[in-house]
Amino acid sequence: MTAQTPQADWDVLLEHARAALTHAYVPYSKYPVGAAALTDDGRIVSGCNVENASYGLTLCAECSMISQLNMTGGGRLVAFTCVDGAGAVLMPCGRCRQLLYEFRAPGMELMTVSGIRSMDEVLPDAFGPQHLEG
Repeated sequence: MTAQTPQADWDVLLEHARAALTHAYVPYSKYPVGAAALTDDGRIVSGCNVENASYGLTLCAECSMISQLNMTGGGRLVAFTCVDGAGAVLMPCGRCRQLLYEFRAPGMELMTVSGIRSMDEVLPDAFGPQHLEG
């Protein structure tokens, strides 16, 4: 028996991302970000950005979301979105796209400012685990 990949309900993902951003710790930039993703086993994981006075130590929302993914059983990401403080869709930065690529399921989709895109469209020719296999 083959398990089916869950289908993304983008409205639900946006709701989770918007809820996550309310937990952001952003005393310096005042720019909260929330992220949410659907996993290959049907869970929704979310995260928010957490700033630090030593700016380089700041965690993006995607980082805290991936931590939640691993803390709650692992798996692969099927669909992803993130939002800014106003709740509008926000495109992940390059660093976070690379992080998402590492934990993607085949065919992962992202809600972007220009519509639903595949991971390969938002990070073409990405370097990943496959390049480190012997």
